[in-house]
Amino acid sequence: MTHSQMTSMENRSEVTEFILIGLTGTQELQVPLFIMFTFIYLITLVGNLGIVALIWWDSHLHTPMYFFLSNLSLVDFGYSSAVTPKVMAGLLTGDKVISYNSCATQFFFFVSFVTTESFLLASMAYDRHAAVCKPLHYTTTMTSMVCSHLVSGAYICGFLTSSIVIGNMFSLSFCRSNIVHHFFCDILPLLELSCSDTHITELIVFILGSFNAFFPFLVIFTSYLLIFIAILKIRSAEGRQKAFSTCASHLTAVSIFYGTIIFMYLQPSSNHSMETDKTVSVFYTMVIPMLNPLVYSLRNKEAKNAFRKAVRRQTLRLDHLFP
Repeated sequence: MTHSQMTSMENRSEVTEFILIGLTGTQELQVPLFIMFTFIYLITLVGNLGIVALIWWDSHLHTPMYFFLSNLSLVDFGYSSAVTPKVMAGLLTGDKVISYNSCATQFFFFVSFVTTESFLLASMAYDRHAAVCKPLHYTTTMTSMVCSHLVSGAYICGFLTSSIVIGNMFSLSFCRSNIVHHFFCDILPLLELSCSDTHITELIVFILGSFNAFFPFLVIFTSYLLIFIAILKIRSAEGRQKAFSTCASHLTAVSIFYGTIIFMYLQPSSNHSMETDKTVSVFYTMVIPMLNPLVYSLRNKEAKNAFRKAVRRQTLRLDHLFP
C-alpha cells in the first residue's frame, strides 16, 4: 500500500460521525417544528400506505394507472422515511449526531427513491398518453408485462444511480469538519466537508442528475404534448375536460417535483444558499410525499368509491362483531 493510500485511509477514519445542524438553531421553534413534521409524516404514512392497501384490496383498481400509483406511494413513503424520523428525533431530543454509516445509509435510500420517483412519473405520463391518445389499443399497449418492466426499470435506475454516487461520495476523505449544514445527509453539504479533490464526484453527480432529471422529463413533456394535441381534436367541451382532468393532478405533482429538484441540483454550487436549499428541501423530502396521495387519489372518483366501499365493509364487520 502506498503512502498516499495510507494517508487517505487515516484522513477518512478521522470522521466517524456527523453533526446535522438542522433547520434552525432557535430553541423556541423546535417544538412547533416537531409537531408540524410529526403531523406531516403521519399524513404521509397513512396516505401512502393506505393507497397501497386500498389498491391491493379492491380488484377494480388493478389497472396500470393504479399499479404505478401504488409503487409511487411506496417510493414516497420510502424517501420520506429516510429523512423525516431523524429530523423529528433531532427536534425532540436535541441529538443531531448521525454516525458515518447511518449517514451513508440515509443518503443511499434517499437518492435511490428520489431517482426512482422521477422514472415512475415518466411511466405514469406514458400510461396517460396511451389512455388518451390510443384508447382502443390501451389494453394491448399497457400490458402487465410492460408495466412490470417500466416499474422494474425505475427501481434499477434508482438503486444503480445511488450506488454509483455513494461509491464516489464516501470514498472521499472527510477531515475538515463533521458539521453538516443541513437537516439530512445530502450531496452538496457533504461535498463541502471533503478535503479530497471533489471535481470527479461533482461531475458524476451532475451527469447522473442531469440524465435522471431530463430523460424522464423529456418523456413526460413529449407524452403531454401528444396528449394536448389529442385533446384539441376532441370536438365536445365535455370530452376535452374529461380527458384533461385525468392529467391535471399528474401535471401538478410533476411541476412541484421537478421544480424543486432542478432548483436544488442543476445550478452551479457558487449560486447555492444553504438556508434557501434547506427550505426548498423540506418540500421534496416531506411535503411532496404527503401531497401525492391527496393529489392523485382523493380527486379520483374510482379511488373515492373504493375507499367508501372499504369503510362500509369495515363498518358492517364491526356491527357484526359488536351488535
